Amino acid sequence: MVTDEIVLAGGCFWCTQAVFDRVRGVRRTACGYANGCVERPTYELVCTGTTGCAEAVHVVYDPAEIDLAALLGIFFATHDPTTPDRQGADVGTQYRSGIYWTRPAQGEVAVRVMADLAAQRVFDAPIVTELQPLRRFTPAEPEHQGYFDRHPWAGYCQAVIAPKLAKLRAGYTRWLRDGA
Repeated sequence: MVTDEIVLAGGCFWCTQAVFDRVRGVRRTACGYANGCVERPTYELVCTGTTGCAEAVHVVYDPAEIDLAALLGIFFATHDPTTPDRQGADVGTQYRSGIYWTRPAQGEVAVRVMADLAAQRVFDAPIVTELQPLRRFTPAEPEHQGYFDRHPWAGYCQAVIAPKLAKLRAGYTRWLRDGA
């Protein structure tokens, strides 16, 4: 099996990971910190907004099962790519929307997907998603990995993550993993 990988930042990494853990063809995910200017970022340091890091999810997927355009369609449908440095009540540069590609062809696919969404006027405002090559990805601390699956009834999970999963189930049934 040949896999590919990309890093996606859709605000809080707990949300993005919970979504992609339920997508068919995604082999594994990891919450972490993308790009930025700090050698060894921590959650506390990234929360200061001074590191340049984005909360992001490393997504390893099987392109024979799901192509990048479909993954990005899910990505754009499950977060707000029109608000700079914020997702809902989460505010700061670490919560920006971003696509960090590992191969230039992925950047080209992302440009096409974003142009299609803009042409279709899917959003009421312009897409501000950052598109850059991945320079660095540092996995987050263990307590951030699989957060939703370990704490599904926590207030944040119910108020913020559960609605994103409902949107995924409603609009992307074709791409759901069995039992998701």
